[in-house]
Amino acid sequence: MGAMSAVGARPPLYLVDASLYVFRAWHSMPNEFHDADGWPTNAVHGFARFLLELIERARPQHIAVAFDEALDSCFRNALYPAYKANREPAPEELRRQFAHCKALCATLGLSVLGHREYEADDLIGSAVHAARAHGFRAVIVSADKDLSQLLGEFDEQWDYARNQRWGADGVHARHGVHAGQIADYLALCGDAVDNIPGVPGIGAKTAAALLAHFDTLDALLARVEEVPFLRLRGAASAAAKLRAHREQALLCRQLSTIALDAPLDGAAGHFVRGNADAGELRALCDVMRFGPMTRRRLYAAAGLEFAPAA
Repeated sequence: MGAMSAVGARPPLYLVDASLYVFRAWHSMPNEFHDADGWPTNAVHGFARFLLELIERARPQHIAVAFDEALDSCFRNALYPAYKANREPAPEELRRQFAHCKALCATLGLSVLGHREYEADDLIGSAVHAARAHGFRAVIVSADKDLSQLLGEFDEQWDYARNQRWGADGVHARHGVHAGQIADYLALCGDAVDNIPGVPGIGAKTAAALLAHFDTLDALLARVEEVPFLRLRGAASAAAKLRAHREQALLCRQLSTIALDAPLDGAAGHFVRGNADAGELRALCDVMRFGPMTRRRLYAAAGLEFAPAA
């Protein structure tokens, strides 16, 4: 069986990194949308457009939308209290909109994933891992490079905004390391977005070169005495840095490795799209003050008959 027919034989499970698209809408949509109580709803409007487009284009039968609820209660904060400490807390205007975005997904019959101790990445990773055992292939809807570590032979990542898709074999061209090396790579060069320090003084190019030679962080640390002899600029100082910061590198790998064992609701049902709730949808449209065009699209996506208000 060819690779393409093998992919075709596996039903896709769409896993959406919701927070990325809610934040994008919050920053890009004009602040002219408000709910019935006067709170801004620009992020909900933008997220609804994204979600509708995704549903109309992909027509997913199996889909889960993952939200970040572990903003300061994630298991990584216990390992490293400074984890993501560089981020400003979300303002109340945005927190309210996250709740509306979750409600919108649930109202449309989509599985919603969220957990106090696990991030959206962990919920997506655990869903990919669980679904693979049942013959699914994952389509991860996100631009986040961290999620590329999850890609197996038949999986795909979809940067929706740029309409770029890649599988495991496309990760190296994008990031300079293979899918299975992403966590080790971030352990070495760090990740400023998540406040993961990595090994001080080791940048992205050096990290990629070291992993190209040693394959894994474990092999690199076990054979650190070989590093000064590599044809690599600053090889001797890189070896000294690795010796001095060995424990930090291992901790950073723990922080950058996506969990595959987070508790999931809906996994037993393979995240099959459920029926929409007509009453809930109407109420949500009213509270969000969606216009007739958005309402029509939402009803169509939900498989419900749309009757405009008289």
